[in-house]
Amino acid sequence: MRGPLCRLCRREGKKLFLKGEKCYTDKCTIEKKSSPPGQVTRARRRRESGYALHLREKQSAKRIYGCREGQFRKYFEIAAHKKGATGEILLQLLERRLDNVIYQLGFAPSRNTAKQLISHRHIFVNAIKVNIPSYLVLPGDKITISPKTKKIPVVKKSIEQGKDVPAWLSFDKETLTGSVNDLPKREDIKTDIKEELIVELYSK
Repeated sequence: MRGPLCRLCRREGKKLFLKGEKCYTDKCTIEKKSSPPGQVTRARRRRESGYALHLREKQSAKRIYGCREGQFRKYFEIAAHKKGATGEILLQLLERRLDNVIYQLGFAPSRNTAKQLISHRHIFVNAIKVNIPSYLVLPGDKITISPKTKKIPVVKKSIEQGKDVPAWLSFDKETLTGSVNDLPKREDIKTDIKEELIVELYSK
């Protein structure tokens, strides 16, 4: 994603946690100015239609996980052809992206930083170097970083601060190894997304 990331949070009207540590402080832009970007006054703002609500939810999910439109639609098509709740399977696919896993394990302060680490070949999955942020992890996978990566200031700081790792993952702080224990369940996914609105949007 290019351009000011805080504008995206203001556009969606909620925190998307795109700037890492800043999003958890008083410096967060949406804490100071929650109105949408652009020259729109409160008096001119109209009530959003049903379609707009559905669209905004889809855009929020795309921006949280850093997906392009084509990628996101592909995930939905995969989810729609699987047995089970389409919305839950869609979120499961998004959560299994390697850039999200790196962020959830605490190797990076944001998904954007995680994406950079992967693209720059700092991440190993089962001892094999992976440079594709959209790579989908599977139960049993082991995620590690190279020794040089541990010395990168942003990585070192993120690891030291620690993070609440979701139940479907585990993290060994001594060996700096992440493990995928299971596929994520809906209750494990804390992201503020109403997946049923996305399903309704694509089902129209």
